[in-house]
Amino acid sequence: MPDYGHEMQMGVFLTPGSRSPRQVVDLARLAERAGLDILALQDHPYQPAFLDTWTLLSYLGAATERIRLTPDVANLPLRPPAVLARAVASLDLLTGGRVELGLGAGGFWDAIVAMGGPRRTPGEAVGALEDAITVMRELWDPTRRHVRAGGSFYRLDGAKPGPAPAHDVSIWLGAYRPRMLRLTGRLADGWLPSSTGMPPEQLAAANAIVDDAARAAGRSPADVRRLYNLAGSFDGSGAGFLQGPPHVWAEQLTDLALTEGTSTFVLMTDDPGTIERFAAEVAPAVRELVADERAAPAQTSPAPRDRA
Repeated sequence: MPDYGHEMQMGVFLTPGSRSPRQVVDLARLAERAGLDILALQDHPYQPAFLDTWTLLSYLGAATERIRLTPDVANLPLRPPAVLARAVASLDLLTGGRVELGLGAGGFWDAIVAMGGPRRTPGEAVGALEDAITVMRELWDPTRRHVRAGGSFYRLDGAKPGPAPAHDVSIWLGAYRPRMLRLTGRLADGWLPSSTGMPPEQLAAANAIVDDAARAAGRSPADVRRLYNLAGSFDGSGAGFLQGPPHVWAEQLTDLALTEGTSTFVLMTDDPGTIERFAAEVAPAVRELVADERAAPAQTSPAPRDRA
């Protein structure tokens, strides 16, 4: 797979635990001080051990100044897309354009139903996600007077658009199966899997599905940013993926950037020391290695010798 040439970004994925609310606030501020680009929060509204993700993102928007904010990923079945669209745009305006939208079709259906949400088959979940993307983008379009959009699952019939976000909010889909990957290629701005659900050796095949769907929709594969939630440890010999010292991480992530086009790495951790080490030792090394490779002249085959 190619390097799509996107700017390298590094982030952290935090648990919105409700037992110690100040902990996640302190970790968010630490991530910003350390120079990371993205602050991501998992979203499981049915989990009473968690703070509400959107409320927390709003609080963190006021507690930080630079770092970008995203749910990773928002639980669509429990967050109606029209209301979510207004929430995203509002926070983007309040933070000066620092919000992106990680979005998922849903999972843990028993818990969703227990909270009053729908139970959907895999096909229905993909269809609902496609409707939701259309609804949200139409509501963000300031040129429209009324919005009629959607399909069988979510539909607007004359809703007034707005507010428009401060910048073009990206929609990044958490996708693993072929139908979701094809939807990502057709409509999304980014693809956001996790290494725990899709290890590195599976990225190439999934990337090919995204790329083929993008081309079939008249898009360039480069229109879809490739992101990756990471699980790893700085302990270990370096024999496994992200199981070793920072230089091993840097080499492995650089390889993913150059061979799979992955340009955004988001580390799943709530440990302050790990956040600081990732930001100080891994992130700059990856940026430097990728920049050096991109700047190197392309390798060409030597001209054949004249045998005459």
